Amino acid sequence: MKRFIYLLVVVSIFSCREFNIDEDTSINKSDVQVEKSLISDDFDFLPSTTTKEVYKRNTYVFSYSEEHEQSEWVAYYLDNDDVKATNFDRPFFEQDPLVESVSADWRNYKNSGYDKGHLCPAGDRKGSFDEYNETFFTSNISPQEHEFNSGVWNRLEEKVRYWAVKSDGLYVVTGGVLSDNLKTIGKEDVSVPNYFYKVLLSKDGSKMIGFLVPHENSNQPLYEFVVSVDEIEKMTGIDFYPNLEDAIENQLESKSDYKDWSF
Repeated sequence: MKRFIYLLVVVSIFSCREFNIDEDTSINKSDVQVEKSLISDDFDFLPSTTTKEVYKRNTYVFSYSEEHEQSEWVAYYLDNDDVKATNFDRPFFEQDPLVESVSADWRNYKNSGYDKGHLCPAGDRKGSFDEYNETFFTSNISPQEHEFNSGVWNRLEEKVRYWAVKSDGLYVVTGGVLSDNLKTIGKEDVSVPNYFYKVLLSKDGSKMIGFLVPHENSNQPLYEFVVSVDEIEKMTGIDFYPNLEDAIENQLESKSDYKDWSF
Protein backbone atom coordinates (compact mmCIF):
# COMPACT_ATOMS: atom_id res chain seq x y z
CA MET A 1 0.00 0.00 0.00
CA LYS A 2 1.48 3.36 -0.93
CA ARG A 3 2.49 5.72 1.82
CA PHE A 4 -0.03 8.44 1.10
CA ILE A 5 -3.05 6.21 1.57
CA TYR A 6 -2.64 6.93 5.29
CA LEU A 7 -2.22 10.64 4.82
CA LEU A 8 -5.14 12.08 2.98
CA VAL A 9 -8.37 13.57 3.98
CA VAL A 10 -9.21 16.11 1.25
CA VAL A 11 -8.35 18.96 3.59
CA SER A 12 -5.94 18.18 6.42
CA ILE A 13 -3.58 19.82 8.85
CA PHE A 14 0.01 18.76 8.82
CA SER A 15 2.46 18.57 11.65
CA CYS A 16 5.49 20.84 11.87
CA ARG A 17 8.86 19.54 10.75
CA GLU A 18 11.40 18.45 13.29
CA PHE A 19 14.02 20.86 12.07
CA ASN A 20 14.42 24.47 11.03
CA ILE A 21 16.58 25.92 8.31
CA ASP A 22 17.65 29.51 7.92
CA GLU A 23 16.29 31.24 4.81
CA ASP A 24 19.79 32.09 3.64
CA THR A 25 20.92 28.49 3.79
CA SER A 26 21.48 26.90 0.38
CA ILE A 27 20.19 23.36 -0.09
CA ASN A 28 23.32 21.48 -1.07
CA LYS A 29 24.62 18.08 -0.11
CA SER A 30 27.44 19.78 1.74
CA ASP A 31 24.93 21.65 3.93
CA VAL A 32 23.05 18.64 5.29
CA GLN A 33 23.93 15.31 6.75
CA VAL A 34 23.88 12.74 3.98
CA GLU A 35 22.03 10.22 6.12
CA LYS A 36 19.29 12.65 7.18
CA SER A 37 16.32 13.30 4.91
CA LEU A 38 15.06 16.87 4.66
CA ILE A 39 11.50 15.58 4.92
CA SER A 40 9.81 13.09 7.22
CA ASP A 41 8.63 9.61 6.25
CA ASP A 42 5.00 10.73 6.51
CA PHE A 43 5.55 13.84 4.37
CA ASP A 44 2.34 14.96 2.65
CA PHE A 45 3.32 15.82 -0.89
CA LEU A 46 -0.05 16.89 -2.25
CA PRO A 47 -0.28 20.26 -4.01
CA SER A 48 -2.97 22.85 -3.46
CA THR A 49 -6.23 22.57 -5.40
CA THR A 50 -7.98 25.29 -7.37
CA THR A 51 -11.09 23.11 -7.87
CA LYS A 52 -11.66 21.75 -4.33
CA GLU A 53 -12.47 18.38 -5.92
CA VAL A 54 -9.70 16.15 -4.59
CA TYR A 55 -10.06 12.39 -4.65
CA LYS A 56 -7.92 9.53 -3.37
CA ARG A 57 -7.26 6.26 -5.11
CA ASN A 58 -5.10 3.46 -3.74
CA THR A 59 -1.94 4.61 -5.51
CA TYR A 60 -2.52 8.20 -6.57
CA VAL A 61 -4.53 11.32 -5.73
CA PHE A 62 -6.08 13.76 -8.19
CA SER A 63 -7.76 17.16 -8.29
CA TYR A 64 -10.57 17.10 -10.85
CA SER A 65 -11.69 20.10 -12.89
CA GLU A 66 -15.31 19.79 -13.99
CA GLU A 67 -14.87 22.91 -16.12
CA HIS A 68 -12.16 21.22 -18.19
CA GLU A 69 -13.37 17.61 -17.75
CA GLN A 70 -9.98 16.31 -16.58
CA SER A 71 -7.69 16.53 -13.58
CA GLU A 72 -5.67 19.68 -13.00
CA TRP A 73 -3.12 17.44 -11.31
CA VAL A 74 -2.42 13.83 -10.44
CA ALA A 75 0.03 13.20 -7.58
CA TYR A 76 1.74 9.98 -6.55
CA TYR A 77 4.86 8.41 -5.11
CA LEU A 78 7.01 6.37 -7.49
CA ASP A 79 9.79 3.91 -6.69
CA ASN A 80 11.29 0.68 -7.99
CA ASP A 81 8.38 -1.38 -6.64
CA ASP A 82 6.15 0.37 -9.19
CA VAL A 83 8.50 0.00 -12.15
CA LYS A 84 8.46 -3.59 -13.31
CA ALA A 85 8.68 -5.44 -16.62
CA THR A 86 5.29 -7.06 -16.08
CA ASN A 87 2.99 -6.94 -19.09
CA PHE A 88 -0.68 -6.62 -18.20
CA ASP A 89 -3.59 -6.64 -20.61
CA ARG A 90 -4.82 -3.10 -21.17
CA PRO A 91 -8.33 -2.56 -19.82
CA PHE A 92 -10.91 -0.22 -21.35
CA PHE A 93 -11.13 3.36 -20.12
CA GLU A 94 -14.05 3.98 -17.77
CA GLN A 95 -15.68 7.00 -16.16
CA ASP A 96 -14.48 7.48 -12.60
CA PRO A 97 -17.16 6.66 -9.99
CA LEU A 98 -15.31 8.72 -7.38
CA VAL A 99 -15.88 12.02 -9.16
CA GLU A 100 -19.05 13.62 -7.80
CA SER A 101 -19.52 15.79 -10.89
CA VAL A 102 -18.94 12.70 -13.09
CA SER A 103 -15.73 12.46 -15.10
CA ALA A 104 -15.76 12.78 -18.87
CA ASP A 105 -17.02 9.90 -20.99
CA TRP A 106 -14.30 8.22 -23.04
CA ARG A 107 -16.48 8.70 -26.13
CA ASN A 108 -15.50 12.37 -26.14
CA TYR A 109 -12.16 11.19 -27.51
CA LYS A 110 -13.62 9.00 -30.26
CA ASN A 111 -12.75 10.35 -33.72
CA SER A 112 -11.34 13.49 -32.09
CA GLY A 113 -7.85 13.03 -33.46
CA TYR A 114 -6.44 12.93 -29.92
CA ASP A 115 -5.11 10.10 -27.77
CA LYS A 116 -6.41 9.36 -24.30
CA GLY A 117 -3.17 10.52 -22.72
CA HIS A 118 -2.41 9.16 -19.25
CA LEU A 119 -1.41 11.62 -16.54
CA CYS A 120 -0.25 8.95 -14.09
CA PRO A 121 1.20 6.55 -16.69
CA ALA A 122 0.14 2.92 -16.66
CA GLY A 123 3.86 2.14 -16.74
CA ASP A 124 4.24 3.83 -13.34
CA ARG A 125 1.76 1.44 -11.74
CA LYS A 126 2.97 -2.08 -12.47
CA GLY A 127 3.17 -3.27 -8.87
CA SER A 128 -0.06 -5.19 -9.42
CA PHE A 129 -2.85 -5.42 -11.97
CA ASP A 130 -5.22 -3.54 -9.64
CA GLU A 131 -2.79 -0.63 -9.46
CA TYR A 132 -2.28 -0.72 -13.22
CA ASN A 133 -6.03 -0.89 -13.80
CA GLU A 134 -6.59 2.26 -11.71
CA THR A 135 -4.83 4.38 -14.30
CA PHE A 136 -7.58 3.72 -16.85
CA PHE A 137 -10.20 5.98 -15.34
CA THR A 138 -11.06 9.02 -17.46
CA SER A 139 -10.17 11.26 -14.52
CA ASN A 140 -6.55 10.28 -15.25
CA ILE A 141 -6.46 11.21 -18.94
CA SER A 142 -6.15 14.33 -21.06
CA PRO A 143 -6.38 14.83 -24.84
CA GLN A 144 -2.92 14.48 -26.34
CA GLU A 145 -1.74 14.54 -29.93
CA HIS A 146 -0.49 11.10 -30.84
CA GLU A 147 3.01 12.22 -31.85
CA PHE A 148 3.32 14.10 -28.56
CA ASN A 149 1.95 11.24 -26.45
CA SER A 150 4.17 8.60 -28.04
CA GLY A 151 7.11 10.94 -28.49
CA VAL A 152 8.47 13.62 -26.17
CA TRP A 153 5.92 12.96 -23.41
CA ASN A 154 6.71 9.24 -23.44
CA ARG A 155 10.43 10.01 -23.30
CA LEU A 156 9.85 12.14 -20.23
CA GLU A 157 7.77 9.41 -18.56
CA GLU A 158 10.55 6.89 -19.16
CA LYS A 159 13.13 9.28 -17.72
CA VAL A 160 11.01 9.82 -14.60
CA ARG A 161 10.93 6.06 -14.04
CA TYR A 162 14.70 5.94 -14.44
CA TRP A 163 15.15 8.71 -11.86
CA ALA A 164 12.68 7.08 -9.46
CA VAL A 165 14.79 3.94 -9.35
CA LYS A 166 18.10 5.80 -9.23
CA SER A 167 16.94 8.21 -6.52
CA ASP A 168 15.25 5.52 -4.42
CA GLY A 169 11.88 7.20 -4.91
CA LEU A 170 10.26 10.36 -6.27
CA TYR A 171 7.17 12.41 -5.53
CA VAL A 172 5.47 13.21 -8.84
CA VAL A 173 2.82 15.80 -9.73
CA THR A 174 1.67 16.06 -13.34
CA GLY A 175 -1.10 17.47 -15.51
CA GLY A 176 -2.05 19.76 -18.34
CA VAL A 177 -2.01 23.53 -17.94
CA LEU A 178 -5.71 24.37 -17.79
CA SER A 179 -6.61 27.90 -18.79
CA ASP A 180 -9.33 29.89 -20.50
CA ASN A 181 -10.18 29.64 -24.19
CA LEU A 182 -8.65 26.23 -24.82
CA LYS A 183 -9.72 24.09 -27.76
CA THR A 184 -12.22 21.42 -26.72
CA ILE A 185 -13.33 18.00 -27.99
CA GLY A 186 -16.47 15.92 -27.64
CA LYS A 187 -19.98 16.65 -26.46
CA GLU A 188 -18.70 17.45 -22.96
CA ASP A 189 -16.14 20.00 -24.20
CA VAL A 190 -13.02 18.32 -22.84
CA SER A 191 -10.24 20.92 -22.88
CA VAL A 192 -7.08 20.34 -24.88
CA PRO A 193 -4.12 21.82 -22.95
CA ASN A 194 -1.47 23.79 -24.81
CA TYR A 195 1.17 22.67 -22.30
CA PHE A 196 1.76 19.72 -19.99
CA TYR A 197 3.92 19.75 -16.88
CA LYS A 198 5.66 17.48 -14.41
CA VAL A 199 7.11 18.51 -11.05
CA LEU A 200 9.41 16.02 -9.33
CA LEU A 201 10.76 15.98 -5.79
CA SER A 202 13.34 13.47 -4.59
CA LYS A 203 12.40 11.20 -1.70
CA ASP A 204 14.83 12.93 0.65
CA GLY A 205 13.65 16.41 -0.37
CA SER A 206 17.08 17.51 -1.51
CA LYS A 207 16.25 18.28 -5.13
CA MET A 208 13.31 19.31 -7.30
CA ILE A 209 12.83 19.79 -11.02
CA GLY A 210 10.01 21.11 -13.20
CA PHE A 211 9.18 20.41 -16.84
CA LEU A 212 6.88 22.50 -19.01
CA VAL A 213 6.34 20.83 -22.39
CA PRO A 214 4.45 22.46 -25.28
CA HIS A 215 1.72 20.18 -26.61
CA GLU A 216 3.39 19.36 -29.91
CA ASN A 217 5.78 16.85 -31.37
CA SER A 218 9.40 17.60 -30.50
CA ASN A 219 12.78 15.96 -30.88
CA GLN A 220 14.49 18.39 -28.51
CA PRO A 221 16.39 16.95 -25.55
CA LEU A 222 14.35 16.82 -22.35
CA TYR A 223 16.52 19.33 -20.52
CA GLU A 224 15.30 21.99 -22.94
CA PHE A 225 11.92 21.82 -21.16
CA VAL A 226 13.25 22.36 -17.65
CA VAL A 227 11.80 25.46 -15.98
CA SER A 228 11.56 26.67 -12.43
CA VAL A 229 8.63 25.29 -10.44
CA ASP A 230 7.77 28.91 -9.67
CA GLU A 231 7.03 29.39 -13.38
CA ILE A 232 4.67 26.40 -13.47
CA GLU A 233 2.93 27.69 -10.33
CA LYS A 234 2.30 31.05 -12.01
CA MET A 235 0.79 29.37 -15.06
CA THR A 236 -1.42 26.92 -13.14
CA GLY A 237 -2.27 28.72 -9.89
CA ILE A 238 -1.19 25.55 -8.05
CA ASP A 239 1.17 25.53 -5.07
CA PHE A 240 3.40 22.47 -5.40
CA TYR A 241 4.72 20.69 -2.30
CA PRO A 242 3.33 23.38 0.04
CA ASN A 243 4.17 21.28 3.11
CA LEU A 244 7.90 21.60 2.62
CA GLU A 245 9.68 23.85 5.08
CA ASP A 246 9.26 27.33 3.54
CA ALA A 247 12.96 28.01 3.14
CA ILE A 248 13.49 24.67 1.39
CA GLU A 249 10.46 25.16 -0.85
CA ASN A 250 11.53 28.68 -1.88
CA GLN A 251 15.06 27.55 -2.59
CA LEU A 252 14.11 24.53 -4.69
CA GLU A 253 11.22 26.09 -6.60
CA SER A 254 13.23 29.08 -7.77
CA LYS A 255 15.83 26.95 -9.57
CA SER A 256 15.71 26.11 -13.26
CA ASP A 257 18.98 24.22 -13.57
CA TYR A 258 19.27 20.47 -13.94
CA LYS A 259 22.82 19.77 -12.75
CA ASP A 260 21.61 17.40 -10.02
CA TRP A 261 19.71 15.26 -12.53
CA SER A 262 21.35 12.88 -14.98
CA PHE A 263 19.98 13.20 -18.50
